[in-house]
Amino acid sequence: MQILKFEPSWDKALSNKDREEINAIFLETNKGSLLNVHLSPIRQVTNHRGDLLVTVLVHNFTHKELTFKEKILVYIENEIIMAKHVFTLPSLIIQPQVSMPWTFIFPANSLHSHLTLENGRLEIK
Repeated sequence: MQILKFEPSWDKALSNKDREEINAIFLETNKGSLLNVHLSPIRQVTNHRGDLLVTVLVHNFTHKELTFKEKILVYIENEIIMAKHVFTLPSLIIQPQVSMPWTFIFPANSLHSHLTLENGRLEIK
């Protein structure tokens, strides 16, 4: 059975409104194939440096620990890859059958086109 967990710093800092939104997304998206990882969008924004911040609910539906060592992620809008970056995040470890929110930061130089920040999704390549 899939469970929702928060990384400790998220658990402390998360507002009640954001926690409720993430819980609602989890309840809508927590059923998946036992052999895959799914990234459910929460929000995407840019910061003052032009970096793209994509917050997703990472669902690890597998029976193996999920780590992010040299994983290529792409941000897609309207079926067009808008950003691509290789992530190595030693602190991000998602246990089997656990869902956890996370924000992936794409440096400004990894963006390929003008972003609309609408209907975007993240994929692991």
